[in-house]
Amino acid sequence: MFGIGMPEMVVILVIALLVLGPRRLPEVARALGKGLAEFRKVTGDVNKELDAARAMIEAEARQHEAEQRRRTREKVLAEARAAAGPDPAGSGAEAGVAAPVADEATAGAAPAEAATVGRAAEGEAEA
Repeated sequence: MFGIGMPEMVVILVIALLVLGPRRLPEVARALGKGLAEFRKVTGDVNKELDAARAMIEAEARQHEAEQRRRTREKVLAEARAAAGPDPAGSGAEAGVAAPVADEATAGAAPAEAATVGRAAEGEAEA
């Protein structure tokens, strides 16, 4: 603790005993102990708050990265569909273009939202 060994602690206690006297020394030690306990409690609370903030920032970063991967995949898919031209069978799916794979960002998406994205991609391919 602070690089203070046993001999240094003894010297500090002897000086405190001489300066404060035997009556006041226990009161001062008690107040010092309460102050240190409060300091530890506050630093523990601050550490918990920092950990919660870090976890929240990491979750937002993972969500942002997943969203960017999804957008990139949709862009590549749309470009591939546009380059392949219209499907002669009229099924809306071009030959040789794989369907997008769901990832953690789209796994929980509502079916209506997925259908909207699919229709938008088909519309881009037809244009």
